[in-house]
Amino acid sequence: MSEQVNVVIISDSVGETGFKLMQAASAQFPNTDFTFNRYPFITTMQKLQAVLTENQHQDNLLIAHTLLSKELNDEVFRFGRANKVKTIDLITDAINVIGKLTNEKPSGESGAIHHLTQKYFDRISAMEFAVMYDDGKDPKGFLKADVVLLGVSRTSKTPLSLFLANKNLKVANLPLVPQAHIPDEIFKINPTQIIGLTNDPAVLNRIRREREE
Repeated sequence: MSEQVNVVIISDSVGETGFKLMQAASAQFPNTDFTFNRYPFITTMQKLQAVLTENQHQDNLLIAHTLLSKELNDEVFRFGRANKVKTIDLITDAINVIGKLTNEKPSGESGAIHHLTQKYFDRISAMEFAVMYDDGKDPKGFLKADVVLLGVSRTSKTPLSLFLANKNLKVANLPLVPQAHIPDEIFKINPTQIIGLTNDPAVLNRIRREREE
């Protein structure tokens, strides 16, 4: 029976960097089962301590983190030492090496996390929302969205969703397919939030033919 390692990834942003890196590293150990739990936007001591407490009693726990705050980094290290848990700082060493190479002081050393505004985190949240509720994956998203995009295939619903998300708008979209059921949630939202996308039929046909080829 293969051993299982529980990997907790803590980030002050989305956590994608740490997640991808730990996935790549774990792939080198095919005889071990890995579970990954990601905790994004951990920007305060209170949030961090809640995550650490939640996972404190997991077996074979490994904590990987990408935190710019020295205070938060130190807390993870303290927790690991006190609980005999392995921890990996995925970003500090890289920052330090680059700092020595460039002779430039890393902004993270002076708490760069505090320069990340709420608007930045709102934008990241909107981007995640757009991905989560792309192509009508979960109809509940329509009720939470600022904007709902409707359109047939190849009318750029997804690119527009991500563009608007970059403007801090929560966007969900739904592909319109003949004879397909329209979710009830669509009829419960304010019509002014719905935008229909169209395209020239000849252009749509050309795009679809190219995709088939």
